[in-house]
Amino acid sequence: MLIELEELQRQAESELKKSKTEEELLAIKTKYLGRKGILTKLLRGLGDIEPEERPQVGNRCNEIKATLTAAIENALKARTSLKKKEVLLRDRIDVTLPGRRIRFGREHPVASVCKDICDIFAALGFSAVQGPEIELDYYNFEALNIPKDHPARDMQDTFYVEDNIVLRTHTSPVQIRVMEKQRPPIRILSPGRVYRPDSDISHTPMFHQIEGLLVDKGVTFGDLKGVLTLFLKQMFGGDTALRFRPSFFPFTEPSAEVDIKCVMCRGAGCRVCSQSGWLEILGSGMVDPEVFKNVNYDPEEFSGFAFGLGLERIAMLKYGISDIRLFFENDWRFLEQF
Repeated sequence: MLIELEELQRQAESELKKSKTEEELLAIKTKYLGRKGILTKLLRGLGDIEPEERPQVGNRCNEIKATLTAAIENALKARTSLKKKEVLLRDRIDVTLPGRRIRFGREHPVASVCKDICDIFAALGFSAVQGPEIELDYYNFEALNIPKDHPARDMQDTFYVEDNIVLRTHTSPVQIRVMEKQRPPIRILSPGRVYRPDSDISHTPMFHQIEGLLVDKGVTFGDLKGVLTLFLKQMFGGDTALRFRPSFFPFTEPSAEVDIKCVMCRGAGCRVCSQSGWLEILGSGMVDPEVFKNVNYDPEEFSGFAFGLGLERIAMLKYGISDIRLFFENDWRFLEQF
């Protein structure tokens, strides 16, 4: 038995010398010292040998166990230390190298245009107001003089969440919510995201609008023309020519589309303006008396005007961008130009 133990120790030590990885060391530890290891089985089998040999064999087993345990632990520590050194050598930092330049973000062109518009109207006494993007059908349509059977609903294809809940198709519902809670005078802008199921180089299912509302006593269509003329000349330059064309919106009467001379060709005619020399820029009109009745305003006492425009469209014209989808791709090469 003692001879077998000596041979066992030599074999274990030989395997330890040949081991090169932590996994191999752990395998040797399991092989000899584990619960089902060779040395463990020998210790459990001491009862089967002669009584007079047990003390000597038992002592020798414990000595070998202690020796192997210490050798394996030392080898594991050495392997761990070597691995740390390898990692440090591989990942070391050369402190003499120049630092990496931090890449700063840029203001998105749509956000920049929205800020410019809000600043222009802030000087005229308008304040920005936010509203929910998931809206009740009442605020998105009915309170704006668009009942369920009204053909104007086809002008704005709609994402329905439930029968009477929609993703808002414009930011006009904010105007209704404000008028319900506040008496005139009112001067507000309502910028935000809106949703319509449309997608091509000039439309996206989600886009940004900004709409304005002014309500007070004695407001006229002349006030509407004056405010929008001032805004467009500040936005696109003092020499910008514009025109008002009769149009239809269910929540304004009379209504007008506003065009500006094409910023690409200066009115000469090009692909952007379809050779007309003009670009449609926004919709506007005097608030329909039926809308005032829905918020308990007396249309004989108050009058007002509203207007709305797409922020992406303004940004495309201001910066000469031909594809609206570029605004949503987050391509750094595009964004760093602004």
